[in-house]
Amino acid sequence: MSTTPPMDRLAGILDNFRFRAQLYHSGPLCGLTHFDAGQGHAFLHVLRRGQLEVSHPGRRDLPERMHFDVPSLLFYPRPLTHRFHNPPRDGADFTCARLDFDGGMAHPLVRGLPPLVALPLDRVPGLALSLELLFCETDQARCGQRLLTDRLFEVVVIQLLRWLLDHPEEAGIRPGFITGLSEPRLARALVAMHDTPGHPWTLARMAERAGMSRTAFANTFRAWVGQTPADYLTDWRIALAQRDLRRGRPITALAEELGYANASALSRAFAAKVGTSPRDWMKQVRHAHQIAPGPDADPAAWDGQGCPGA
Repeated sequence: MSTTPPMDRLAGILDNFRFRAQLYHSGPLCGLTHFDAGQGHAFLHVLRRGQLEVSHPGRRDLPERMHFDVPSLLFYPRPLTHRFHNPPRDGADFTCARLDFDGGMAHPLVRGLPPLVALPLDRVPGLALSLELLFCETDQARCGQRLLTDRLFEVVVIQLLRWLLDHPEEAGIRPGFITGLSEPRLARALVAMHDTPGHPWTLARMAERAGMSRTAFANTFRAWVGQTPADYLTDWRIALAQRDLRRGRPITALAEELGYANASALSRAFAAKVGTSPRDWMKQVRHAHQIAPGPDADPAAWDGQGCPGA
């Protein structure tokens, strides 16, 4: 008897829009540590032990100061200036990674997540095993340490994303594709759109995939995702077009793959969503890439300090 494989709600996103982690710091920190949004990186911090006070200067969408006194995970999915205030002598112990998402702010996960996800480590099932391996690698230098540490950080991020899909309200996630993927019926339609963006999707076909009437599907989709199904599908297709344009593919090769009759139709949809033509958008991307901080910028450019005797 054949069985239907379980639906993977993350694969369509992460296969198309990847991310990379790079070890940034491991060990005690004392005094003031400044993480500047101008460096252009997201961050994942793991507080292993000790106490931590975090401030977010100039932000109105986050508490001015937050205090942590249990092992915790702090995930900043997009560049955001934040400061760690540690006791001057008894510093907290951290393992941190900087994260780079393909497309930066255009990455669907970056757009869909709140500016900060902060959780006690024991909140996410299965995380302890991954962290045990991660800490084992960061505690001693061995061959391949950095490569393995970077991959383990990526595993931790994926485990966190799994948890967020099932606990969007607890994480403070507003209506968007993540909350949509948390609703089982909508998830079936969203995963299908992610997997086959060039399919001739109509409202009736989306609703059929969700197992709902057209009216119920449209209303439920709007409530959970925050936009109409058609708008979401267009956003997804244009995000894929931007990804492929950054990889050097011509617009003429993308139209049919993304469900458009020709390159002109895709260009019009692109301009309507992005505000500029694909050609002009690529000029902006190339210019921004030329002036952005390089991926090999020195992580020691921060103001972090080690603890006395560390």
